[in-house]
Amino acid sequence: MPLTAKAIETLKAVSTATLTTVLLKKGLRNVWMRGAMPLRPGQPRLVGPAFTLRFVPAREDLATPASWASPISTRAAIEAMPEGCIAVVDAMGITDAGIFGDILCARMQKRGVAALITDGVVRDVAGVLDTNLPVWCSGVAAPPSVAGLTFVAWQEPIGCGGVAVFPDDIVVVDQDGAVLIPAGLLDEVLAEAPEQERMEAWIMTEIDKGIPLPGLYPMDAETKARYEGSKK
Repeated sequence: MPLTAKAIETLKAVSTATLTTVLLKKGLRNVWMRGAMPLRPGQPRLVGPAFTLRFVPAREDLATPASWASPISTRAAIEAMPEGCIAVVDAMGITDAGIFGDILCARMQKRGVAALITDGVVRDVAGVLDTNLPVWCSGVAAPPSVAGLTFVAWQEPIGCGGVAVFPDDIVVVDQDGAVLIPAGLLDEVLAEAPEQERMEAWIMTEIDKGIPLPGLYPMDAETKARYEGSKK
């Protein structure tokens, strides 16, 4: 199922926490990208197809400043990013070499990229923040990517924060981090996630009334009947 504007709006109303519950019910436990946290507090929830980038460990003959002009470079990858995508970068959790700085992030912002997600770090943090590109990462570091990483490819399967990410899988990010929805499960998640969100919102109203948790969360048969009645 393609990621339509309607699907994006639906998912923007569903927290990443709720999505992990929905996916857990489908047997998927490993969908939250470790280390990818908001660079700036209060970033909005965003939804988009994954555009993947992959680094491997630095090798001295390849990881040089001259490599930035190579046809296989982060610069070339950015020029291939479609509007609305979420760039997901496999930096192998390396935290002492910034994968992108302010110039690259500014270009991504100009191209209409929705967000940058990585299990690594960024550099030139003041400039990155000034670009207003939403970033989820593991922090900041002054050295450039070539100090610890070699860029090798884009738009192929990667691992980011221990999660397998394929191009055009769906990514949802908010203050709890980044969650992956496999593209093949999108229609099922769209069908179930809003109901999960409604149910949990109703449970919160019951808690506000002083209802105890046993039988409420998770719901027993009586509570389910009351909940179904509340929807009529």
